[in-house]
Amino acid sequence: MSETKINYVGPIPQLITSSPTETRWWRRLPTGFLSVVVVPTLLVAIYYLLIASPLYVSEARFVVRQANQSQATSLGFVLQGVGLSASASDAFAVHEYVLSSDGIQELRQRFDLQKILAPRGGDPLTGWPRFWEGDSDEGLRKAFKRFVVTGYDATTGISTLRVESFDPKIAQSLNVAMLDGGERLVNRMNTRATEDAVRDAKRSQEEARTRLSEIQSQLAAFRNREQFIDPARTATEGSALVGNLLAAIANLKAERTQLAADAPRSPQLPMLDSRIAAYESQVATERAKIAGSSNSLASKISGYEDLSLRRELANKELAEATAGVVTAEQEARRQKLYLERIVSPSYPDKPTEPRRLVAVLTMFFSTMLIYGLGWLIWAGVREHRQLG
Repeated sequence: MSETKINYVGPIPQLITSSPTETRWWRRLPTGFLSVVVVPTLLVAIYYLLIASPLYVSEARFVVRQANQSQATSLGFVLQGVGLSASASDAFAVHEYVLSSDGIQELRQRFDLQKILAPRGGDPLTGWPRFWEGDSDEGLRKAFKRFVVTGYDATTGISTLRVESFDPKIAQSLNVAMLDGGERLVNRMNTRATEDAVRDAKRSQEEARTRLSEIQSQLAAFRNREQFIDPARTATEGSALVGNLLAAIANLKAERTQLAADAPRSPQLPMLDSRIAAYESQVATERAKIAGSSNSLASKISGYEDLSLRRELANKELAEATAGVVTAEQEARRQKLYLERIVSPSYPDKPTEPRRLVAVLTMFFSTMLIYGLGWLIWAGVREHRQLG
């Protein structure tokens, strides 16, 4: 009968002369965690806590309104919220101008922006130009947007202008200068609008006056050609003459009838017949002048009435154009838009930017989120390989 024997395979305890070396806690950290979370957060903390230059922020609030603009209703606020307010577009025009090349060029006439925005101390990332930026005008415009922020509250229509600088007085001065530039832009918009309105109104007035003059000339040529002032009045006078002649004929016929009844052989009867025939001939002639031929007054009245109607319309158009000029000139005398400063540019007594702790925490939590997502993805891939 064989006996069960257990053989030990492994190191001989007597030969073990030293205990295992204890691993440092940071060496137990995964390399990925160090490279994704620790190192970036440490670099950001070093920059923001030791290197980043302090920035002073000057803030101002303003609105761009129309002179006759009424208080907005609830519906007005809703429309403002969806971008249907005219004053909102005017305010956005100011926002665009202060950050535009024209606005910056206007500032450069008063300030040495290259010196104002130059890097401070050992901070190579806040000022301008940074090592990857050029010193061109376009580079300055892009860099300037890092120091100037504009905002708009759709519910109140109030705009905000924030200017950052390394010096508190410079921040306030830049803010004041940019608001002045925005105000000049609004004034130019008013001037251009009123000049356009007056110019268009005067052009309409001149066109109406030219049309009226042409119609007057055509009417004068018509009268000279036809040799009468008013064919309608002439036709009326001709009709009245025909009526008088017909009345005279009726009287003569009545007289002849009575004379024929009292004295059938009277020698006055042929004379009356002759007079009646002459009157009837005159009636026929006058009627032919009024109507019945191509040279009659009836065929000429239509052309005259057409010219008269066109003259009347031209007179009304000229009157309306003249009234439009007066209205445009009255509008030009008063300012349509104006920039009202609700809060003047502030003078910062301490730097508020950058928010160092917020920046470091933001970097830490962001890298933690990235690392966590990467770890989950890697764990899923490894599990899939083991199952395969």
